[in-house]
Order: sequence, then C-alpha cells, then structure tokens
Amino acid sequence: MKQNDWKERLGVVFSTNPDYVYEAAADEQPDTLPPARQRLRIRIERAGRRGKTVTLVTGFVGSSDDLKELGRQLKAHLGTGGTSKDGVIVIQGDVKEKVVAWLRQSGYGDVK
Repeated sequence: MKQNDWKERLGVVFSTNPDYVYEAAADEQPDTLPPARQRLRIRIERAGRRGKTVTLVTGFVGSSDDLKELGRQLKAHLGTGGTSKDGVIVIQGDVKEKVVAWLRQSGYGDVK
C-alpha cells in the first residue's frame, strides 16, 4: 500500500527521478533539563481570554511529552483544567501561589 506523505512534502519541487527520496526536516526537541536546573516563570494573564483569568507557566526546557506530563501532574494536584502546548502550561484560574508552592515542593529550583 502506498504511503500518502504529500503533506510532508508541501513546498518541495517535483522530481522526475523515481528513485529520489524526499528528506523531511526532523523536529529536534531539546533534552529535558532536570527539575533543579529549570527556570520556570509563573504569571497571571487575562488579556484575550474573554475576562477569564489563567495562570501561565513558561520557561520549560525539554520535550513536549515532558511538558505535557508536568502540566498533567500540576492540573491533577490543583484540581483545575488547562492545557500544555508550545512550551507553555496554561492553568485555569488565579492559582499562582499554589503553582509556585507545588513546583518548589517537586524540586523545581528557580521558580518566580
């Protein structure tokens, strides 16, 4: 069965060579730093969210899977909703103090 990989080749000029192999750019993710070396920043934001307050955790260095796992643990501890994407963990509500306390308890050193 032929693999439909045309989406991976968008923007590639057509080749008439049947043996040509398209090279897809690999998404390199940085290695996840240990919690003690992470420099996380926590802030409250309301702009662009229809007046709803959210707590943002930024500055995470690591893979997207590790970011999602940290977000999942944080949301479970706080009992709130949220999301983890594009290097940012978004937690619903104004829970900055609780987030800072949980991250420090979990071994994250530089949390502001």
